[in-house]
Amino acid sequence: MPNLKTFTYLHRSVSLSKPLLPSSFPPPILPRRFLPLRLAVAGATSSSVSTFSSSSTANMPPISVVEHVVLFKVRDSTDPSLTEAMIANLRSLASLGIASYLTAGPILRRRSSAAEAFGFTHLLFSRYSSKADLATYSAHPSHLAVVKENVFPICDDVMAVDWIAEVDVDAAPLPGSLARLTLAKPRIGTAAAELVKAIDGIRGSVPDSVQVSYGENFSPARAKGYEVGFISVFPGLDEAEAIEGNEEVEKQKEKVRPLLESAVVLDYLVPSPVSCN
Repeated sequence: MPNLKTFTYLHRSVSLSKPLLPSSFPPPILPRRFLPLRLAVAGATSSSVSTFSSSSTANMPPISVVEHVVLFKVRDSTDPSLTEAMIANLRSLASLGIASYLTAGPILRRRSSAAEAFGFTHLLFSRYSSKADLATYSAHPSHLAVVKENVFPICDDVMAVDWIAEVDVDAAPLPGSLARLTLAKPRIGTAAAELVKAIDGIRGSVPDSVQVSYGENFSPARAKGYEVGFISVFPGLDEAEAIEGNEEVEKQKEKVRPLLESAVVLDYLVPSPVSCN
């Protein structure tokens, strides 16, 4: 695991008596060969760009990638076979070769009151080399067909957030890692850039083993007012739980909470990928 300085989620957890458990969906397909998730040059300055940092990559020129996250609320009455078909068809979009990484599956846990209120059940996370590639994916007939035939008929709600990251390699979270997604809505009078800057200023307060991506959302129409997205990737569930109550982390999170009106916080267990080759 690379030596990575990072920042974790910002919202207090909500305990669930019955966490949402991942089902036995087939694993996602990787359209290309990937390296473990590595982070970009430390000290990136753009407040609207999500930042990765690593002492081992400080001299490497960064490249821009686009993070795309979609949340789905599958209707309670949905036949499980239809839910499985939705996930399988979403994962199959990796074979288009447009995304550098794509995974989809059930949410493990909802960790904030806003997440509970929305009731999202599933997540898609994908990465692209540019906004143009994301636009190509969004308009692709195969993508539109999956949305029309598999998503809309069984979902009561869909939410999407996109942001730009500076990274040293096109990479993917390791299988078995836990991705903690936070979507943040700034308080009235607080600019999204101010919230991003606050996160950037405290990312070194968590263990080096945690990886993070964050930035200002550039697709507001589908985001329900959530203007900042970020993902913390822990090596596993144990590492994510171990950080709960960490004094330094809590101290730094307190600096960010006054800037927040609401935060949707979700956990997603990254499944093993399957190569297209």
